[in-house]
Amino acid sequence: TLRIGKKALFEDVNIKFTEGNCYGLIGANGAGKSTFLKILSGQLETTNGDITITPGQRLSFLQQDHFKYDAYQVLDTVIMGNARLYEIMKEKEKIYAKEDFTEEDGIRASELEAEFAEMDGWNAESDAEQLLNGLGIPTELHYAQMADLNGSEKVKVLLAQALFGNPDILLLDEPTNHLDLDAIAWLEEFLINFENTVIVVSHDRYFIDQIAQRVIEIADGHAEFYSGNYSFYMDEKQARFDLQMKQYEQEQAKLKQLGYTVERMKGWGINNRTLYRRAMSIQHRMDRIRKTERPKAERTMKASFGERDFSGDVVFKMKNVSKSFGDRTLFSDVNLLVEGGERIALLGDNGTGKSTLIKLILGEEEPDSGKIRLGPTVRLGYLPQIIHFSHPERNLVDTMLYDQNCSTQEARDRLAAFNFRGEDVFKSVSTLSGGEQSRLRLCMLMDAKINLLILDEPTNHLDLSSREWIEEAVADYTGNLLFVSHDRYFIRQFATRIWMLEDGRITDFDGTFEEYRAWKEKKLAVSPSKKEEAEPKKERPRRTGGTKLLEKEVATAEREVARAEERMYDLTREIEDAASDYLKLTELYEQREALEEEIAHLYATWERLSAELEEVKAE
Repeated sequence: TLRIGKKALFEDVNIKFTEGNCYGLIGANGAGKSTFLKILSGQLETTNGDITITPGQRLSFLQQDHFKYDAYQVLDTVIMGNARLYEIMKEKEKIYAKEDFTEEDGIRASELEAEFAEMDGWNAESDAEQLLNGLGIPTELHYAQMADLNGSEKVKVLLAQALFGNPDILLLDEPTNHLDLDAIAWLEEFLINFENTVIVVSHDRYFIDQIAQRVIEIADGHAEFYSGNYSFYMDEKQARFDLQMKQYEQEQAKLKQLGYTVERMKGWGINNRTLYRRAMSIQHRMDRIRKTERPKAERTMKASFGERDFSGDVVFKMKNVSKSFGDRTLFSDVNLLVEGGERIALLGDNGTGKSTLIKLILGEEEPDSGKIRLGPTVRLGYLPQIIHFSHPERNLVDTMLYDQNCSTQEARDRLAAFNFRGEDVFKSVSTLSGGEQSRLRLCMLMDAKINLLILDEPTNHLDLSSREWIEEAVADYTGNLLFVSHDRYFIRQFATRIWMLEDGRITDFDGTFEEYRAWKEKKLAVSPSKKEEAEPKKERPRRTGGTKLLEKEVATAEREVARAEERMYDLTREIEDAASDYLKLTELYEQREALEEEIAHLYATWERLSAELEEVKAE
């Protein structure tokens, strides 16, 4: 039990976590999920009750404190995930750095070396680097200071720290926040193969579905246990609700019937003690009946996007659009056409320029070159990733009154549809959580008449019920949709066209997310020389980037082939010179074999790019 003031955040929670299972911890924002992890980790003491962990178990906890390790190098920060190993490494460094190395120092160094070897310390740096690489932190950042990393990179390093050293119990608080799709896929694979115990808080339903064997829902101070993944939880929760409602209704019907009988018998028993005693006996029976609590259905938000009729074929068109910041080119020569009724997912790693591309479409940024033209009847609605309000000091009702030009009653009705009720509507906007601010912005957006809806990470900061609600609203919306998201549930449900932004180009794929992934896997599996033969033309995505970019790539490929051929010439001369040295000759032959494979690959790449260039020129 945990009480904060008079409020019980948890009341008589009893859970046994069994070794080797992965538990998904879910619940509404503010239900206490993060607090629950802090209790398990020993950072927070309970009001009543005990937390027992098997002796000798090492626990690791991902907490997203971005600034705690700013003074340390990235690699050191990861190795700190095993505190004892890091202590040994630092103590060894101090001893070996001494100028007056004593006999006692030698004895201590020997003890540390033995413990270091027992903990597999010699592989610590390589293990840390492997984790960082898997999460997408490039090698050149491994020895950088944490202070020099951006927020997304810091989260990945802290995640690597939590995973480092194979802890017995791993606590993860929203580990997929700020991760791109590739990093999430890597983490999923890691946790699926992780043999120890994992307890993870997440709003990412696809992620929980993939990794969890058990789900625990935190709600109203209680923890409800489900022996399956997220899909199982959804079905089982509805089944439990239906069963409890049936039991409740049966009990109420029985109590009503007995109550009616009691009243009649009491009336008849005014002058008949036997009937009166029977009435009281029935009354006692009613009191003994176990009262099933009426199950509570979650309050749902009920609203839909306002829509404006769209006339015309072209929603917007991008022609030869390029954008750079300083020396860094985000994308160049992009050509895209969007027609009525399309639902497009804009995907790519963090920092590739997705939000910038959206700002170009909105007119908030200007392209360095090229043109963007919206259709004449297009009216935009936009939900940004980071919500800003011009007057955060205003309360919710006043915000609606000023921005939406509506009456006080209309404002309260609209807010109520988004679960802002009672005294909540008089809170100032600045006191709202990130999820609540997203909800308020959606409330304002849905009243506008729009036919092109642009969403930048719409499910960020939202709990599960809010995510499901926005999906219902988007499902009912029939206009044009363009969205950026890392939420694979959302992407799979709505995308009928994929734009993948990577390496300064947009791969434009007509199809669902699952079809895109299947196409990409097939493309990676087929050797470059046979790719053209194996891929049907209808599957090939429309590549943007223009003739100029292709010409540059062909020229680069030619230079790489030439450099490799020069290395092969030098290697041939070395082989001739080492004709009498068997060991040296063996080594050189191995190098030649590897170089031959590299040259074959480079030629295949050059041939493919040259063929693409010819196709583009022919078009």
